[in-house]
Amino acid sequence: MKIIVSAGGSFGHINPALAIIKKFQEKEKDLEVLYIGTHNRMEKEIVPKEGIPYEEIEIYGFTKNMKRNFKNIGCIYHATKKVEKIIDKFQPDVVIGVGGYVTYPVLKAAHKKHVKTFIHEQNSIPGKSNKMIARYADLIGVTFQTSKSYFKTKGKIVYTGHPCGAQALLEPKLNKSDFGLSKTKKLVIVMAGSLGSSSLNRKMKEMLYQVGRENFEVLYVTGKANYEEFMEGKKFPDNVFVRPYIDHLVGLLKSADVVISRAGAASLYELIALHIPSIIVPSPNVANNHQYYNAKEMSEKGAFVMIEEKNLNAALILQKIKEMLDDSAKRIELIQNMKKLSILDSSEIIYREIKEMI
Repeated sequence: MKIIVSAGGSFGHINPALAIIKKFQEKEKDLEVLYIGTHNRMEKEIVPKEGIPYEEIEIYGFTKNMKRNFKNIGCIYHATKKVEKIIDKFQPDVVIGVGGYVTYPVLKAAHKKHVKTFIHEQNSIPGKSNKMIARYADLIGVTFQTSKSYFKTKGKIVYTGHPCGAQALLEPKLNKSDFGLSKTKKLVIVMAGSLGSSSLNRKMKEMLYQVGRENFEVLYVTGKANYEEFMEGKKFPDNVFVRPYIDHLVGLLKSADVVISRAGAASLYELIALHIPSIIVPSPNVANNHQYYNAKEMSEKGAFVMIEEKNLNAALILQKIKEMLDDSAKRIELIQNMKKLSILDSSEIIYREIKEMI
């Protein structure tokens, strides 16, 4: 079996793509995979390290810069032609798009070449690329039930959940002591997102200064781009640990008592799979405000506590942390609700539906 997979721009697209590939590798012993990504985004570094053959295309997201947008129209044309040649040579059974603007020319070329296509939407409100290429898709997988109403397509739509949930369970647990953390104190991990968040970092600093009076520890992961700014001239209490980034952070989440996170779909489904009581602060600076709707759907089902960034302050966040650490009834309620939402065979569902389609 041969598959082409395309996704790019952020871990939120790349990680589920890799989870889907791993499931196909598990099921198809003679599998051949080709990954098509951008020439200048993180997938170019991440995917080849996984031993997956990689082809790059030049393409950019549309912005308010009209000159750049005109250039990008030309890039899309040339990228589509390049992908058509790749398809002719590779002869895939299916082309899979998992989000990001790089998928548009890939799925468009596949459709033109009469190759079966599948796209997966991670967020409650579909991104522009997926909405644009839905008309080329024979099969669409969605993480949130509410996503279905946004797609105008003749293709089949399947509720799959998110592939990163089950993948989180397979990550080896990391030792707290390897990060200088206490083996006995309760641990709160704050994740500002894979790309970091200056606005969240500013809001959280005051809380970190006050943590010195508490008997738990906080590990704050700023994101690589924000670490130096965050630490400049700062002296936090001894029970506060700050890191720019942690490889295989999911393995350390398994030791956390409470997590504070953005509301990217991958993060939410990892937390659900691991049953970690969590406070979700959706980023207001994303397309279609989709993180808010991700978090809203899950918090209304009692799986998370949601705080909008505009309402965030040190007193409120400390209050919510203490409630989750000390109120066993609240913890049990959150965990039980997460279990109801947990879909641990998402990649299996995707594999099975694609196999049936082709």
